[in-house]
This record gives sequence, structure tokens and C-alpha cells, in this order.
Amino acid sequence: MLERIGSAGVTFLFMVPTMIYRVLDAAEGRELDLSSLRTILYGAAPITPERLDQGLRRFGPVFMQLYGQSEAPNFLTRLTREDHDPAHQERLASCGRPATMVTIAVLGDDGNPVPDGQAGEICARGPYAMDRYHGLPEKTAETLRGGWLHTGDIGLIGPGRYVYLLDRKNDMIISGGMNVYTTEVEQVVSACAGVAQVAVVGVPHPDWGEAVVAFVVAADGFDPGAVAKRCRAELAAYKQPKAYRQVHALPVTSVGKIDKKHLQATWPGW
Repeated sequence: MLERIGSAGVTFLFMVPTMIYRVLDAAEGRELDLSSLRTILYGAAPITPERLDQGLRRFGPVFMQLYGQSEAPNFLTRLTREDHDPAHQERLASCGRPATMVTIAVLGDDGNPVPDGQAGEICARGPYAMDRYHGLPEKTAETLRGGWLHTGDIGLIGPGRYVYLLDRKNDMIISGGMNVYTTEVEQVVSACAGVAQVAVVGVPHPDWGEAVVAFVVAADGFDPGAVAKRCRAELAAYKQPKAYRQVHALPVTSVGKIDKKHLQATWPGW
């Protein structure tokens, strides 16, 4: 594919983050003509700021992120090419600002908006949000309650109205009664030397209910002790992985998202 970009003058790519990681690994150390590229559109899952920074150095200012779902099939937020500015590293962890005609709110369990910077469920309103699920009135009522499209994603709104995704509601880990957002842990682990990819999941634990486990695809220089030390320095104790499990590759679904349910099923127990 990398060779085809140059030979065919490819200008536009759409990839999920897993694909971007593999392309970056394949491009390492190679002389390639990528000058025709104007846009790399990505979405479907969060991308780590470290890998995005690597992509900007390799491909230039061509990245654009969209966040949406089938229930709002255009997109809800957009992180523009201009937003992909290494001088604003904090923005690289966001999924951008609301699209034209879209209103985004972060709602608490009581259905009311929470203050900016506080986590809750990302909800949206817009003219192209779905009308209903066909033949599923109860599911429709649950998803569209209060006049909002409830995305099932946990996130927050930061400075400049940038939206930050923390986790899928179903992927959030509750360890010892405390909420752990896997994206936060993954960002710390992925920034460590020798970590090519990481996925954090919750697994059953006799004391904590759920425990945080990091599945790591290792590169040269991976040192579990050094990773654990950094996690102790940057994460609260209940957020720190209780175990690090090395794997050759992270399983993905048919649309390229990390298959965390599969990872949980492979956990051998304590």
C-alpha cells in the first residue's frame, strides 16, 4: 500500500488507528514517495497521541479525525488538519469540536449536563440523528431519552469545546468501587519505551471485583518494570494495571476496532 501511494498518486486514505499503526511500522526506515497524500481520515477508535505525533512527522499535516456512529451517520465532531498541531499536544488526545448543526452535551446519570471537564455520557442533537431503531421501541426510547441521542461513550468537554473520549460505557472498569477509564491508562502505558500497542481491560478479581490488566504488543526495549514505575508515578493506585500480559498482536473486530471482549476471554485467572 505504501508503494501504491507513490506509484498511483494517492491523495486520500481512510484508516482506523490499528491500520495507521501497522502502516507506520511498515514505513519505518524506508525511502518512500508519499508527497501526493493530502488527507488521512481516521476514526472508529481513539488513537494514541504518541503514534499520532509519529504519523505527523512521517506523513505531514494531513490527518483529520471524525467521531460519529451509525445513529448519526455523518459525524458528530471533527478534529481538523489545523487542530493536529504538535504545539498543542492536548488536542491530539481529543476527537475535535462539534460539527456544524450538532449540539454536544455531557450528561450525568440523572440526565442533566455536568460541568466542563467532568466526565459523563456524551450525548448529541442534530438534524441527521436517527429517528428510531426499526422494530425496537424500547431500545429507541432508551437511546433517545430526554431528546438526546445517547452515544454510550463516556467523555468530557475540555477547553475550547474540544471533546475527549474516555471509554465506552460497557468497557469502563469498576475496581474496588472506583471508575477506571481505559483510555487514560492506555495513554500512559503507550507513552513508555518498547510499547508498540496496548489495550487495557477489566478482568474478574476476587478482592477488587474487577482488576486492570494491560495487554501489550512489545517492541525493542520493552521493560514491564519501567512501565509499572511510570504508571505508579502518573496514575492513582486503583488505576494502575495489576498485570501486564505480552501478546504478539491485539485482536480486532471486522471493522478494525480492538476486540476487548476477546482479550478478556483469554485471561487465565489469578
